[in-house]
Amino acid sequence: MYSLTLIHWGKGSAELVIDSQNAADSPIGVFDSGVGGLSVLQAISAELPNEQTIYFADTAYAPYGDRSDSEIIERSCQVTAWLVEQGCKAVVVACNTATAAAINTLRERFNIAIIGIEPGLKPAVQRSKTGRVGVLATSYTVQSDKFKHLVATVAAESQLSIQACPGLVETLEQPGEHAKQLDSLLQRYLAPMREHEVDTLVLGCTHYSFLREAIRHHLGESVTILDTPKAVAIELKRQLALRSILSQAGETFSSHRYLTTGMDVSAIQTVMQSLTHENITLEQFRE
Repeated sequence: MYSLTLIHWGKGSAELVIDSQNAADSPIGVFDSGVGGLSVLQAISAELPNEQTIYFADTAYAPYGDRSDSEIIERSCQVTAWLVEQGCKAVVVACNTATAAAINTLRERFNIAIIGIEPGLKPAVQRSKTGRVGVLATSYTVQSDKFKHLVATVAAESQLSIQACPGLVETLEQPGEHAKQLDSLLQRYLAPMREHEVDTLVLGCTHYSFLREAIRHHLGESVTILDTPKAVAIELKRQLALRSILSQAGETFSSHRYLTTGMDVSAIQTVMQSLTHENITLEQFRE
């Protein structure tokens, strides 16, 4: 077990030195450019109910997909450095875009468990009976080298229908009722999936987990829908167990802290609560 000491060499960068004890009681950091990573946080809470968490919604810099690779990497390093400074024993990058751009750099710079997320193409291909697999993802993810490499590993075994979905994330991030707008977008993006008669659909963005039932309504019960939050939670648990830093505090009340870089904290909190159906107290992070 260990505590966390940081050696800084520049803004947003930090090397972690492992030196002593008590990391099992330290929190887990989870970050996304907005509210989508809450689907991952919910899976973590279900899989690891004794763990404390810090959720960081980098709303002021959202969406990450509109930024360059260098900007995403720099911002991911800055957020991760701050989470580590809070004593986080592991950091979950609950964002496909940030994972694609920055996961390798984060693992090089920080000597703790860094868990990323990627579309579950391999399990989808394995589960598909027809080999016709659909993928919904952000434009950035679809264009990323990491995603293209992932596609190449399964291309020979399947017929992939890949659909970028601009507008879905942005609409989900807005306060208020947007059911009609979301339904219109889903009709457009799911039409190719129906046309190609996919039997398995991969949700390639953490935000899309909150649209699972709406997607099911459009595609019917015969299509298997796969997303990755639970797989991320299981991998996090494995990594913590390998390091012997799973929380053992069976009677300790687990705490969850929520922060945002956004200006309209009340509106963002309302969105978070409407998606998770939980009471959330949101803090504004000031840099």
